[in-house]
Amino acid sequence: MKRLRPASSRWTGWLLVARPGALRSAQQQPVSLTLRRQQSTSTATAPASYNTQLDGTDHDRFPPLEPLPPSATSLPSPLPERALRSAKLAALHARLSLPKKLPLQTLARTLVDASADENPKFNNANLAFVGQTLINYHIAEWIMVRYPRLPMAIIWAAMLAYTGPAPLHQVARSWGIESAAVPGGEVDPGLLQYSLEKPGTAIRGFGYKREELDFIDKYKFRQSINSGVIFDDDYGNLIRENAQRQRQEEQDAMDANYDESIEPDHMSYGNEATRSLAENAHANFTRAVVGAIYAHCGRDAVKAFIKSHIMSRTLDFSKLFEFKNPTRELNMLCEREDFDPPIARMLSETGRLSRTPVYVVGIFSGNDKLGEAVGPSLDMARLKAAMNSLKSWYLYSPGGNARLPSDMLAPEARPWQPAYIDIGEVVAR
Repeated sequence: MKRLRPASSRWTGWLLVARPGALRSAQQQPVSLTLRRQQSTSTATAPASYNTQLDGTDHDRFPPLEPLPPSATSLPSPLPERALRSAKLAALHARLSLPKKLPLQTLARTLVDASADENPKFNNANLAFVGQTLINYHIAEWIMVRYPRLPMAIIWAAMLAYTGPAPLHQVARSWGIESAAVPGGEVDPGLLQYSLEKPGTAIRGFGYKREELDFIDKYKFRQSINSGVIFDDDYGNLIRENAQRQRQEEQDAMDANYDESIEPDHMSYGNEATRSLAENAHANFTRAVVGAIYAHCGRDAVKAFIKSHIMSRTLDFSKLFEFKNPTRELNMLCEREDFDPPIARMLSETGRLSRTPVYVVGIFSGNDKLGEAVGPSLDMARLKAAMNSLKSWYLYSPGGNARLPSDMLAPEARPWQPAYIDIGEVVAR
């Protein structure tokens, strides 16, 4: 019978096998330690031999991960040629499936905010303006064609929910963007660079400053929907030329009144102003990526990118509505469309004499049921049914395959058929 060798002895034999060169490395180890002690002793006795640059870093003791030019630490942003050696930048380019026509140098420029580098030739201000225009255009036409009966106030709210700073900030975070602690020429080009000490350049969209702006702020005048479409920006907000200076003054006032002793521990890191700066920097980066794709790859590529990364986000339009008097608005809607006057009817009930009654009320126009709702009382159920009836009217959609005006820009496009657009809301808000 053959004798079996225990597994423990076989493993012990493997561990005892000496690899080639181990003796040489073991003999050299004390020498290297001795040299390391001698170097540390010499540097400790001669601090004047440090190779310090403008940032005060000793690059002999703490060498950079890549060779930097002598003036790297004095630059506000990394040099463009360093983008070709950045692993983070190459990973971001591959993660977003960007076209090969988009060079890494341009992608690195999209990560430099105007607050980090004021030179427009090296920051992303121009690309962000182009990207903001393209994003707002494609989202606006998609909302209007898909939901042609939406009130203008709801369109503005939906535009803000898709293209505002907060959603674009979330888009940038979902891409895995990391930000640098402090901008500078020695920073990895694959990191988002912005300054928390200055707001940078505000990207101004389309719109006009109202002549009565001072009186609006002073007397709280009400602006109509029609004037907001003509004068205000893409979200229905007033255009202010000194918005950037006003934000800086508010930040200075907050810094002057800041008292660390009264601030709770869980709020000690950052404040509202710094979070706003970080949000705007991430949003501008998302806009700049869209602008860069348009500059290098054209219209079709940027439209597909917006559809994949921004249009694909889920938004519940029914939660954007807020009715003050839904029954009166429903009566006006039926009168405008020549419908029969709406009538509320109780469809079912349960527990009328109990502690938690439930009523189901429906709104009928002739023989057509416009909507229904459930409530703890007849009045509450009637109001909810009127709201659901208005939502079912405003949220009408011809379908997701409706053609958009930008589809006509494609070569050999089919003849255009005008999209259905409603005459407008019933009651202006």
